[in-house]
Amino acid sequence: MRRGLWAGGVAALLMAGGLYAVAADAATTGYEAESAQLSGGTRVETEHAGFTGSGYVGGFVDANRGAATVSFAVTSAAAGSNTLALRYANGTGSPRTMSLIVNGVTRQVSFPATAGWAGWGTTTQPVTLNRGANTVAVRFGASDNGNLNLDGIAVTPAAAPADGVLEAESSALSGGAVAETEHPGFTGAGYAGGFTDPNKGNATASFAVTAAAAGNSAVTIRYANGTGSTRTMSFVVNGATRQISLPATANWDTWGAAAATATLAKGANTLAIRYGSADSGNINLDSIAVGPVSTDPPPTPGTGLELESGFLDGGATVATNVAGYTGAGFVNVASAGARVIRTVNLPAAGAVTVSVRFRNATGSARQVAVQANGLPQGQLPLPAGDGWQTAQRDLPLRAGVNIVGLQPDGGVQLDNLAVAGSVPLAERGATLPYTTYEAEAGATTGGVLPASREYMTEQAEASGRRAVKLTGTGQYVEVTLTGPANAITVRAGIPDNSTSPLAVLAGGSKVADLQLTSKYSWMYGPYPFQGEPGGERPHRFFDDARVLLPQTYPAGTKIRLVKESSATPYVTVDLLDAEVAEAAQPAPAGYVSVTSHGAVANDAGDDLTAFRAAVSAAQSSSSKGLWIPAGRFVLSGLVNVAGIDVRGAGIWHTVLAGQNRRGGIYVTGGNTQIGDFTIDGDVTTRDPDCCANSDAALEGEFGTGSLIRNVATNHAKVGLWVKAASGLYAVGLRIRNTMADGANINGNTGNVRVEQSTTRNTGDDGLALWSWTGAGTVRDSVLAYNTLSLPILANGAAIYGGVDNRIEDNLITDIVFQGSGITISSWHDPFPFGGTTIVQRNTLTRTGSYSLDWGSAIGALWVYAPANPITAPIVFRDLQVNDSSYQGFLASWQVSVGTLTFDRVAFNGTGTAGLEFNAPGSGTFSYVTVTGNGGPGLVNNSGFQVSRGPDNSGW
Repeated sequence: MRRGLWAGGVAALLMAGGLYAVAADAATTGYEAESAQLSGGTRVETEHAGFTGSGYVGGFVDANRGAATVSFAVTSAAAGSNTLALRYANGTGSPRTMSLIVNGVTRQVSFPATAGWAGWGTTTQPVTLNRGANTVAVRFGASDNGNLNLDGIAVTPAAAPADGVLEAESSALSGGAVAETEHPGFTGAGYAGGFTDPNKGNATASFAVTAAAAGNSAVTIRYANGTGSTRTMSFVVNGATRQISLPATANWDTWGAAAATATLAKGANTLAIRYGSADSGNINLDSIAVGPVSTDPPPTPGTGLELESGFLDGGATVATNVAGYTGAGFVNVASAGARVIRTVNLPAAGAVTVSVRFRNATGSARQVAVQANGLPQGQLPLPAGDGWQTAQRDLPLRAGVNIVGLQPDGGVQLDNLAVAGSVPLAERGATLPYTTYEAEAGATTGGVLPASREYMTEQAEASGRRAVKLTGTGQYVEVTLTGPANAITVRAGIPDNSTSPLAVLAGGSKVADLQLTSKYSWMYGPYPFQGEPGGERPHRFFDDARVLLPQTYPAGTKIRLVKESSATPYVTVDLLDAEVAEAAQPAPAGYVSVTSHGAVANDAGDDLTAFRAAVSAAQSSSSKGLWIPAGRFVLSGLVNVAGIDVRGAGIWHTVLAGQNRRGGIYVTGGNTQIGDFTIDGDVTTRDPDCCANSDAALEGEFGTGSLIRNVATNHAKVGLWVKAASGLYAVGLRIRNTMADGANINGNTGNVRVEQSTTRNTGDDGLALWSWTGAGTVRDSVLAYNTLSLPILANGAAIYGGVDNRIEDNLITDIVFQGSGITISSWHDPFPFGGTTIVQRNTLTRTGSYSLDWGSAIGALWVYAPANPITAPIVFRDLQVNDSSYQGFLASWQVSVGTLTFDRVAFNGTGTAGLEFNAPGSGTFSYVTVTGNGGPGLVNNSGFQVSRGPDNSGW
């Protein structure tokens, strides 16, 4: 056997032929096959030209299958990773397989066809050798198809990685992760593959890292992602897990890099990349590079309001590759055009000092444009420097939820806001400007209706499923204010075809009359509820009436609602919302007022023409602003707007009133802002699906970069209907008493976020993301921190198709009919699901319902595939599901509902089964508990494949 033959000439020849990507150096050692130990029918041959040495080895023919072997004695100077190159000829015209046996461990290797029997090729494999003697054999195994010739092998020790670089193929691989070399461009001896769907939840590459001191280290992850879309993996540092995103690379032969930060302990640490159960996986991992540890004391997490959890648009991304940030990361703004918006909660209005924590390593000063509640507040300078700094500005903020917007001119990192005097936002649900007082919890001389969820009873549609019925003149409901209030909204019901006053007393004195009407309530029959009064299935009993009080009353004041009139035989009171309505906002400088173009407040005249003229003037002005002062304005149709700020004096002061089922705002372009007014529509019945003849409050094609904030809607067809948008942020919506959805996000839409909003008494889904095939796909959109209650039809929140959408951090209560708390569904003709759909950190109470149309119960959580299967993963995690009317979770109907992951989901009380499967599919369930169930813990009618993880109970 001749050694050293390939140390120069052979390796150089392979490189010249484009066959061998490993650079030749003095460490490469070649071994000629004809000089190795031959057995099982192998023999030395010279028939085909082009071989090296004195010949090659043949005999790998079918007659010798399972026996023909060439065995090489290989000596290695050190234990470790090496690259093994096998030179061969395969003139069969198709790939052939052989068995490679290294120190007794066998793997199958594929040898692509070469250009005839005189055309020699090379394939490479990563191998781990012992120090000293090793045996490397090539065999025509029993499961191989053989029939090739072998010229020789060459062994090259893997180059020592750069300082801090850890090769994935040399890491501890488990759960199906394996070393591979199929795709070129890797470093070291290969890369780690096997992060594929069959190994989801298990495939892991684990690295041992030693740190000289405790601190933060920047970690660069080198990977390939040829899937065409962003994929996620879990980054695990000493057992602490967070999800990382790995954008698509050009193809599987192109390698990219992603940044993360690891907080290391002094001494031994374990870093891992895992295809977790909530990840989308399917990447190849080449290496990780661990940077030096910063020994500066890390900032206290949560110092300020973290910007990485805000709304990001225009290229702003979350990153972790610079040490010293607070929270879970920071926002990287590579170029101008990006924006970051963060919600802030203030107990009182005023000029407030806001500090922006930033990093500007560009070498020159930068600027960030600042907005407060959508209004420009000038430029904030960001001086250059290597570390994290702060810059301050006083901003005019309001009581309650505000939004602070930041638009840097590029090249900076933004970490958090510190806002003087701010208080935390609610952990789940919207941070509400009002306090709700349930009528049945107050003092009353009326009758408290017993709790019931029976459809077509008043209490079934009441908050908490109880209400108070006032049937005699002088009967009342009284609540005691727990905080100051100067404005109230009362949810009440009266008989059909009637009106009635309801007296309001404060501290024993009458201060107002609420005007109740049945005009917008009472519906009959099955969907779309077109029956006449007195028809079958009466429902939709309640409506809202509101009034500003003459003064602000302190906590402890008793507010009494009295049935003083005999205009109706009863008034059923459900609840009272009380708040401090802020003073009317002033007109921003330079805005065009609708009154300057003929609109007249508080009369019966139609102001539509004046509004349209004012919009045209605003779009031509330098300020690009439309001002709607305090007062009630009548609109008999839609006002089209684009690229301007449409602003009122506040939801308690500026009202746009619909007329004859019409009236609303229709957006036709990007960079449009809408805020600070109420749209009170005039829609009394639901349109049939075929024939729309009423208006949404807000609708249109919102383009890029639009903003909706602090808008109340009432009595509209829909509160918000989005037909197309990119980077639309809707915050502080108060949607009431719609005939259809509260808000429906559809069309070709991406990065839409509806946040800090409330819906009540909607005629369909409270909030929905709908990728309807007739309009487009919704992707990367989020329904977060909302409070949703009492839809008279359908669900609290729903996702119909789409890519990588989420429902998170919401409170959802009291589903009335034919819907669930949260639905994930392929109903209503959507595009297929893609990426991973996530439902997390929501609390559902008294949700789920019964469908008279289908004769079936619907669970609090519902995955519904009525015709088209759902194939993409769906994740439910960190959920509290309380007092479900029927099942806690339901999967239906008959076609596959895909791959589900349940993690930390508690079902606390169910009317029937804890979990019920009436559709095929598969899922992994960990930390799922069922208690207080009124039926079996688990009902599996469809052969759903349940994989049980740790700590499940009750099912």
